[in-house]
Amino acid sequence: MTNTNKYCPRCKKGFECKANSISECQCSTVTLTEENRAFISNKFEDCLCVECLKEIKAGKENFKLPR
Repeated sequence: MTNTNKYCPRCKKGFECKANSISECQCSTVTLTEENRAFISNKFEDCLCVECLKEIKAGKENFKLPR
């Protein structure tokens, strides 16, 4: 597996996913609760960017998405 350029399904911003080196991936810097993880898996089918992960962790699940 190689690093992948993705678009966050929540905010539509581009980011690099390093699922093949998860310890180096931006998402590994955000510790989520089980509740956060359940929310994400129920709402989205792909990885989120680190900014969105931080917002969800902070309780900002519902913000207006860009059009």
